[in-house]
Amino acid sequence: MELIVKARNIDIEYNGKQILDIDDLEIYSYDKIGIVGKNGVGKTTLLKILLEQIKLEKAEIKTYGKISYIPQLEQIKIDNVEDKSILGKLNIHNIIGDELSGGEETKLKIAKALAENSDAIFADEPTCNLDNGSIEYITNTLKYYSGSVVVISHDRYFLDEIVNKIWEIENGKITEYWGNYTQYLEQKEQENRTHIRKYEQYVNEKQRLEKIVDEKLKQAQKVGKRKSQKNTENGGRLAHQKSTGSKEKALHKSAKVAEKRMEELEEISKPTKERQIHFKISSSLEMYNPVPIMSDNLNKKVSNKVIFENAKFKIPLGKKVAITGANGTGKTTLLKMILNKEEGIEISPKVQIGYFAQNGYKFEKEQNVLEFLRKASDYSISEIRSMIAMLGIKQNVITREMKTLSGGEVIKILLCKMLLGRYNVLIMDEPTNYLDIQSIVALESLMQQYRGTIIFVSHDKRLVENVADIIYEIQDNKIIEKT
Repeated sequence: MELIVKARNIDIEYNGKQILDIDDLEIYSYDKIGIVGKNGVGKTTLLKILLEQIKLEKAEIKTYGKISYIPQLEQIKIDNVEDKSILGKLNIHNIIGDELSGGEETKLKIAKALAENSDAIFADEPTCNLDNGSIEYITNTLKYYSGSVVVISHDRYFLDEIVNKIWEIENGKITEYWGNYTQYLEQKEQENRTHIRKYEQYVNEKQRLEKIVDEKLKQAQKVGKRKSQKNTENGGRLAHQKSTGSKEKALHKSAKVAEKRMEELEEISKPTKERQIHFKISSSLEMYNPVPIMSDNLNKKVSNKVIFENAKFKIPLGKKVAITGANGTGKTTLLKMILNKEEGIEISPKVQIGYFAQNGYKFEKEQNVLEFLRKASDYSISEIRSMIAMLGIKQNVITREMKTLSGGEVIKILLCKMLLGRYNVLIMDEPTNYLDIQSIVALESLMQQYRGTIIFVSHDKRLVENVADIIYEIQDNKIIEKT
């Protein structure tokens, strides 16, 4: 057991807001750590502080050994990769110049880090833009990596396979959970059940004490009234005054004791309940064709490259259909062919398509968020509020203009726009990119509940497993249903 990183006094603020406030942490050679938390809590900032890319005046960072870093946003050239054999394992071939796709860029960063044979690898969203084959390779490589691994990822399958410890960042602090991501969720669920039980006990005890106070004060009031009446009738005999006075004092004292016990109760915050939304599709959008979208002979070429040749597929009514396959096989092309109703695809005339892509929607920057969401939607303001809350958007966001939103907020608002729209078929191209895990889980739940048909492309294995009724894989210019 060797120490790789030891850090103390990590304290950083941004615009007056505490981002990280960590007294000490340690990373050992056996550690495979997944860092989780909502977007903006400081996950990437923490990695950069530990790598001393961000310097803090009071922080003490000591590293023991070499650490390789797989960044999310920094560029890399193929010449920087020492071990070229790793390129083949990641399916990187025939790259000319510096013009790389997002997937190729990520693969090069991974190849460079693996070729360095370091004592530890720190990685920021290493599966982003990768196809399933490359995700499997990096998963298996890091799973059996001899050094320590610290990874930020929104891919639940990836975290389950690799990590033995979760660091959850919330309110600037790290809470450590042993186990993989699923085991972390089980521990969080147990914490939630305990919280609910303690809250119920707190409420019951508080109500019991409030009842005692109320009863004692009422009894004291009655005794006081009787004492006053007796004094008037009997001319205020001394013995009687003492008797009733003592009783009244005792009741007030009992009330004060109960009040003191209430003050001493440890206040337990009320557990938050997840908001729910009930999807509806108006009668004008109801479809009865059991297969509203299909093709018996799909052909497509792009720049003389064959994408589809005599391909076939069916999208049954009300089903959730996942399109999978390696990068470059035509997943997004197929979605756009359906969206544009291209030749070879049969689409029912009643189909109304809502489309989501990372940069696929134009909007007026000065437009109010609520106005943007209400346009072409049959949902009430309270239902709109419920959906944005489920996706982790603060309620005050809906009063702002679209131009003031962060990139992550825009993506969530675009997802809400599509889900709330007057559609009966949704097409979604990589909807989980740039979402935190909590938002992905919420989106997954919304997709499961949606009453219409969904066709989606995603490299998120858990999302596909949990949502898809039918999975198609594009392979060798064909569209093959996986069983």
